[in-house]
Amino acid sequence: MKKHLIASLVGAAIALSSPLVSAASPDFPHLETMGVGEIVAQPDTATVDVAVSLTRTSAQAAKKASDDAVATLLERLEKMGIARKDIESANLNLQPQYSYPKNSEPKLNGYRATRNVTVTVSDLSRLNRVLDGALADGLNRVNGISFSSSKEVELKEQARMAAIADAKAKAESLAKGFGESLAGVWEIRYMTSTPVRPTMMRMAEASNVAASYNDAEITIRDQVEVVYALGE
Repeated sequence: MKKHLIASLVGAAIALSSPLVSAASPDFPHLETMGVGEIVAQPDTATVDVAVSLTRTSAQAAKKASDDAVATLLERLEKMGIARKDIESANLNLQPQYSYPKNSEPKLNGYRATRNVTVTVSDLSRLNRVLDGALADGLNRVNGISFSSSKEVELKEQARMAAIADAKAKAESLAKGFGESLAGVWEIRYMTSTPVRPTMMRMAEASNVAASYNDAEITIRDQVEVVYALGE
């Protein structure tokens, strides 16, 4: 898994003394820094959202056609070794389809049946086969593909450590530059963040599935604010 660390300089504030300190600010010389850590890694998991959406002259025919397509896909996925727990098939959505001729009553043209299937693919080498199989089995819409990592807890910890190191390095540099010394940490403010998961553009037509998804990356950031007391 490819990954790299990025330490982002967001800025820091030094306050030796000020009559305009807020109620939450310490009343002694202090220095505030913000540390940011970022991990960029290749994902190892994809969540595929596909659907079958078709129209037939009767509700029964529409339901049967959509159910058949989903059943065929589920059988194919099982043969590929994808566990049933990694597959979610939504309930049927069945709606009448009307046309509205001018100066005439609405005309019933048939019924549209739609079913969604969500597949979690933990082996990205299978992703293209899953997509091709879904399309071959009659699922004619790809709603999107999102990527994630099974190691997000570990990556989050790495991002947090990078953020802490970033905050400490900036505090030490600033204190040294102003001829001060750090007397210890007075306050830590931790800010949680959500991983940035790449998602392929929503695709209404199956023919657009050829878009590349091999270079996807997941970004995990963490951030911490630290208030240091300055020595005498």
